[in-house]
Amino acid sequence: MDGRVRAILIAGPTASGKSALALALARRHGGVVINADSMQVYRDLHLLTARPAPDEAAQAPHRLYGSVDGAVNFSVGHYLAAAGAALAQAWEADRLPIVVGGTGLYFMGLTEGLSEIPPVPDAIRAAVRAEAEGRETPELHAALAARDPDGAARLDPNDRLRVLRALEVLTATGRPIAAFQAARRPGPLTGLPCLKLFLTPDREVLRARIDARFLAMMAAGALAEVEALADRGLDPMLPVMRAHGVPGLIAHLRGTLSYDEAVARGQADTRRYAKRQVTWFRHQAGTDWTWLTQEAAIAAAATGAWGEPG
Repeated sequence: MDGRVRAILIAGPTASGKSALALALARRHGGVVINADSMQVYRDLHLLTARPAPDEAAQAPHRLYGSVDGAVNFSVGHYLAAAGAALAQAWEADRLPIVVGGTGLYFMGLTEGLSEIPPVPDAIRAAVRAEAEGRETPELHAALAARDPDGAARLDPNDRLRVLRALEVLTATGRPIAAFQAARRPGPLTGLPCLKLFLTPDREVLRARIDARFLAMMAAGALAEVEALADRGLDPMLPVMRAHGVPGLIAHLRGTLSYDEAVARGQADTRRYAKRQVTWFRHQAGTDWTWLTQEAAIAAAATGAWGEPG
């Protein structure tokens, strides 16, 4: 593999056709598909996170799908350790890794490395979250701004998870999270030649795909999947409990939203997330990504337009 592409990275908004392209490339190159989606790692949600179907997974090796219990707060650091092992195994077997997903921080960690942020003790995390209970996210953002104005300015005032994370690190270490983010250790793909593809469907086409896919998930049994998750009584701030569609469907199960309202909320949340994914990659991912449609990418893969990575 020396001197040639060591991995193919496929990113893009949800429902853009990433999995189909990854499978096509895996079949062509004898590759291993490695997940880079922060929700598809959880085994609790197969349908609602659109993990590859069994017949698709049977066509090529798939790694890091449904491998984590929902009770785990699976961090970027956890992901990089698991992905690094999966990459090493693929190379050892002389297979091409095809990393696919929509989580920008996973790709950034793989290619640029991870900040050395000390772990937050459980007691401090619990205390920060207890203090935040019942408070609106903009209020928490304002509290962060009073202590770390530069850090708060970089966060969406409504991004509760990241605001809480910043408060936890600040409380645990006395230093803003940016002080640790400035220093990075290399990621498993840092400095290696990679083919980087970002799929960009037409906006209206993508909206229609998202809405139709959510309805298909519901028809396939996503509500029962969410009911089983809700029955576990997990912390509502865990990532798996915040997956798109989960909060609305749990509200429906508890009688506070109608079925149609819960579905509409899940569709709307997913559409907004897709928009944020595109925005993030446009501003954060660098200039070495090739932006194209799924159809153009599959056509190029079929004709060998990118050569034969290895």
